[in-house]
Amino acid sequence: MTRSAAFLLGMRALLPMLLGVVPFGVIYGVVALQSGIPPLAAVLMSSLVFAGSAQFLLAQLLGAGAPVLLAVGAVGLINLRHALYSASVAPALHALPRRWKVLLAYLLTDEAYAAAIPHLMQQPRSPQAHWLLFGAGFALWTGWQLSTLAGVLVGTQLPADLGLDFALPLTFIAIVVPLIDSRARLAAALVAGTMAVLLAGLPWKTGLFFAALAGLAAGAFVGRRP
Repeated sequence: MTRSAAFLLGMRALLPMLLGVVPFGVIYGVVALQSGIPPLAAVLMSSLVFAGSAQFLLAQLLGAGAPVLLAVGAVGLINLRHALYSASVAPALHALPRRWKVLLAYLLTDEAYAAAIPHLMQQPRSPQAHWLLFGAGFALWTGWQLSTLAGVLVGTQLPADLGLDFALPLTFIAIVVPLIDSRARLAAALVAGTMAVLLAGLPWKTGLFFAALAGLAAGAFVGRRP
């Protein structure tokens, strides 16, 4: 497989996922503005953070006046799953130069991983496998930047008190529910959701942080039981 063929294969594998990513990006742009983030900063966040769930949380925390260290810690916790993705693709990418590893680490997201991993795990592995992950990541990056820009442009035309925050939990419910296919995941979802409601009154939305920890602990506990 040539470099261009691998790159295009990665892009094609990712394109169907943009049907869900683009509306998500538009909603983020609108919610970021309603949280008080300037338009330019909202767009730049998509390039610097490049993680939808983390950007939503960061926008809400900054809008609530949370300390910067708390916001950064919450974003880091949400993005811990990327360490698992990295460990999974490491065997296919370990021989690459550092510049490639840095680039692919930046582009490695939920969707890019899902699109590329079936091909990366094939044996014998193509020496151009990294171009496939690059293609998937580039397609997602481009779609995310354009959709968030569209959201920011739309958001500037909407009333500041319109209140689209409800779109965030609805979006994540749609993402999470299909993934609940085991007792451990069900326990994690139930405990995290319950704790998030009970701790909703804590300042700076720290209840979400503790709810996530409680959900992880519950899932790990149930997963270890026979």
